[in-house]
Amino acid sequence: MNQKKSRRPSRNNQAKSDRANRAVREYTAGGVVYRRIEDRVEILMIQDRLGRWTIPKGHVEAGESIDQTALREVAEETGLTEFRLGDKLDKLHFFYRKEGKLIFMTTHVFLMEALGDTDAIVPEDSEGIADAKWFDSVEALKLIEYRDTEKLFRLGLEKVYATT
Repeated sequence: MNQKKSRRPSRNNQAKSDRANRAVREYTAGGVVYRRIEDRVEILMIQDRLGRWTIPKGHVEAGESIDQTALREVAEETGLTEFRLGDKLDKLHFFYRKEGKLIFMTTHVFLMEALGDTDAIVPEDSEGIADAKWFDSVEALKLIEYRDTEKLFRLGLEKVYATT
């Protein structure tokens, strides 16, 4: 006897969908930022207000494209101003609560090469950035604490090393 699979979403998927429909949607963009120093690659990371090392990113402003947001936010949070925007690596989706509201966040992450004076880092403390530093890729992988961001971080590193 042939049984057709139901096209109805599973309870778990339906619950996620309902949750997403109730949430306020927010969009951010940022980058896995790297530089080449002779034969090595270094990654720029920021320390957020929770003390966790991650990638620079921030909210999309009215009239901005996601790639414009990524460039602006990385510049604001790190003080660097010259970048080559590379491939969009992917996007992350997650929920969090802010002021009692459920937020459904979508973050677009790009690969970005820092150009010019890459040592002129000035972390933006008004944005809640405690620190910003260059790390070799091995150390950076050990420091990154957000699992979903780590996956995109690894993908970015694969692309960088594929072009060296």
